[in-house]
Amino acid sequence: MKATTLYEQLGGQRAIEEIVDNFYNRVLADDTVNKFFAHTDMKKQRHHQAAFISYALGSPEHYTGRSMEKAHTGLNLQPEHFNAIVQHLDEALTAHGLSSKDVHAVLDRVATLEQAILYK
Repeated sequence: MKATTLYEQLGGQRAIEEIVDNFYNRVLADDTVNKFFAHTDMKKQRHHQAAFISYALGSPEHYTGRSMEKAHTGLNLQPEHFNAIVQHLDEALTAHGLSSKDVHAVLDRVATLEQAILYK
């Protein structure tokens, strides 16, 4: 039986959690964006991010976290911050062995969130 959602194609929850761990290792090593996480409970953040990405990619579980606007209010994120995050996600997805086509599919979905995240 062929996987029908990106969530399933990527390998489900376990794969998403591995990608999120890789992603945050990259983010926290980057001085362009790591300051935004200086006072963040990263265990909780990783859990929320995995839940959000899973939902966005077709997981059967519903996402119950804050909206993108609310989650980023007061951060005044700029394009260079968004682009750094996208680059780290690209690298984490690629490191997990995703095809270029699947990486682009994920990043295309992330790109739709840009206006909800920037300048808040």
